Amino acid sequence: MDEESSSDTSLFPERVGDRLRAARIKAGLDLQDVATRTRVPLRHLTAIEAADYASLPSATYCAGFTKAYAKAVGEDDVLLARLVREEMGQRPAESRYEPSFVDDADTGPVPSRKLAWTAGGLAIAAAIVSGIWYSSRTAVPEPMDTGIEAPAVPDPNAGPAAVAAPPAPATGEVVLTAKEVVWLRIYDANDKVLFEKEMAAGERYLVPSDANNPQIRTGRADLISVTVGGKEVAPLGPAERTVKDVGISAAALAARAPAAPAPTPAAPIPGSSVQSGVAPLPGSIGPQQGVQP
Repeated sequence: MDEESSSDTSLFPERVGDRLRAARIKAGLDLQDVATRTRVPLRHLTAIEAADYASLPSATYCAGFTKAYAKAVGEDDVLLARLVREEMGQRPAESRYEPSFVDDADTGPVPSRKLAWTAGGLAIAAAIVSGIWYSSRTAVPEPMDTGIEAPAVPDPNAGPAAVAAPPAPATGEVVLTAKEVVWLRIYDANDKVLFEKEMAAGERYLVPSDANNPQIRTGRADLISVTVGGKEVAPLGPAERTVKDVGISAAALAARAPAAPAPTPAAPIPGSSVQSGVAPLPGSIGPQQGVQP
């Protein structure tokens, strides 16, 4: 009977996993106890006992796990590591070289949680410092304040800028030209009417140079072009607003603040005349022909 058992053992040698399981049971341990002692994952210990080597990372890791398991249950770790390689078909039976770094790497102490948190905090701090440094290198420097204002950049979508009209000359003939049909009244400082009429487009009126502070009243000052000594001056008032008591002598126009230029006056229409209280032209209407107030 003993000879038969010995023959069965030689024909079917005991696997490494079987020997380790038997030694574990004999020591009164379960797989979780072995995993705690060796720090080898429980699934890897289960695979070694079942000879399920395909689920293990590699032959080197398997040999290291086997050595750690053997040490925990009091078995020959070098022998079992060699045998497990033979079972995996990785090394010949006579090879006895076993890398020691695998066992040390897998069974060494695991860093404490406090150490892991410290290392993580240092890594985050290093990343923040690196980001600040990179931002400082790539940031666009602020322009230096030199106290000198930069020239204004014109808006491409804006219309043409209005150019202020030149100041009116203090002397010279004052001529009013109707751009369109427009009513106006010219009177002096004593409210004496010098001229009152609805002027046709292109019609002109020469303000008497000897008039006592001549003034104008009209509902469409924007339709009247004013020249002094042949030079156009600013309009007498805003568009579509009645103006009155506005002086139109050369001195009064020269004293007015410059305003936006009026459009170029229309060319006189043939047959139109220049009105004057002093020397009316042929075909024109003089002050004596104006409507009395």
